[in-house]
Amino acid sequence: MGSRWGAEMAKKLRQRLADLEAASALEEMRNLPGRCHELTGNLAGHLAVDLKHPYRLIFRPDHAPTPTKADGGLDWSQVTNILITDVRDYH
Repeated sequence: MGSRWGAEMAKKLRQRLADLEAASALEEMRNLPGRCHELTGNLAGHLAVDLKHPYRLIFRPDHAPTPTKADGGLDWSQVTNILITDVRDYH
């Protein structure tokens, strides 16, 4: 990783992975650095956290079915497993 994106990117990636692993539910990520957010468009159903601009760590809930609230939105408090799908600049 260090040679492709550099030491700063490797440090950010390790920190975000540690944060995700330590969280008992995705809801905890809302209060941590990295701006955890839901994606739209062709990445709907996925979420991302910031790494080194412009790169993001992209993941999705790993539940069947995906936990949702009454309004159909993602229930962050019930997401306890994720699947990392990519690291990239999707903009």
